[in-house]
Amino acid sequence: MDTRRKLASVIDDQTALAGFSRVRVSMILTDPRTKDNPIVYVNAAFERTTGYSRSAVIGRNCRFLQGPETDKADVDRLRHAIESGRDVTVDITNYRADGEPFLNRLIIAPIADSSGDVIYFLGIQKEVYETEREEDAANALLVNVRARVQEDLGLLLDSFSQPTDDAGPMPYDVVSRRLECLQLVYESMKLSDEQALPGRGIDLGALVSRIAAGIAHEASRSGIRYQQSVEPMVVNPDAAVRVSILLSEVLANAFAHAFDRMDQGVVEVRMVRLAAGGLRLTVSDDGVGLPSNTPFPNPETVGGRLIMTLTDGLDATISPIRGAAGTVVMIDVPAGITEI
Repeated sequence: MDTRRKLASVIDDQTALAGFSRVRVSMILTDPRTKDNPIVYVNAAFERTTGYSRSAVIGRNCRFLQGPETDKADVDRLRHAIESGRDVTVDITNYRADGEPFLNRLIIAPIADSSGDVIYFLGIQKEVYETEREEDAANALLVNVRARVQEDLGLLLDSFSQPTDDAGPMPYDVVSRRLECLQLVYESMKLSDEQALPGRGIDLGALVSRIAAGIAHEASRSGIRYQQSVEPMVVNPDAAVRVSILLSEVLANAFAHAFDRMDQGVVEVRMVRLAAGGLRLTVSDDGVGLPSNTPFPNPETVGGRLIMTLTDGLDATISPIRGAAGTVVMIDVPAGITEI
């Protein structure tokens, strides 16, 4: 797989992405390499549609959604497709947590790594109402969404499938944070279309602020302050996707490692447009500092490989600066990459 391909090819179709928002289309990921192909990720739309919380479904096979009215022939079609590693679309009767049946239009698609091996299965699903049963619109929506995210998820998830220094099974938040970040970009693209931003670009300043604030809220703790200074700028979708995920990786790393055995500290995010074009993104902290013998990014970790892939795709440079106190990670994205 070409790691320099455009992640944001998923954003070519506004109609398809409108359906990918969390309020309309459910998404799940399962891991066929683990016994019984358990669920490893669900989005918020899945929780709303089924009534099951994430904690109740992670680690389980999807069969718990089946019930008395579920057609065995539909189940067999899904099982055969998964066993053979191919796409399948089926309308299947599933059951919510309260026992209520609903008709679920489901597309299952394999996600392959750079070697072509299936590492996950993507499930895109939408509740189908009686008025939609004879229409093709609902199915076309899901097919478009699947076609546009399948390869892009492969690029991200390939990082998770390779051996790392990280011990133990891949935790839920490792998958979740990346996919939620992508969904924020998709929603921003939909919003930019509605607001008629120039060239249908994405307001990167607003997007970066939203993503960074979310990570700070989830990852910070008492005594650790977060501050930001982010200039507004409109960029193309590909740059928005890569910069957003890159920020997510570097910022989450700072909160996770910068303040070991420290009760107080500051993490700061800055993004400015460079005079010569392009942008500079910096994530700084006044914590314990990056150990001198620790590479950054570290190619032996999931986050490190993802940072390297995204930086390469942007033709960017990433410079970790080890200070007397703390670390500054500076990312320069050249002119032309972000232009609409």
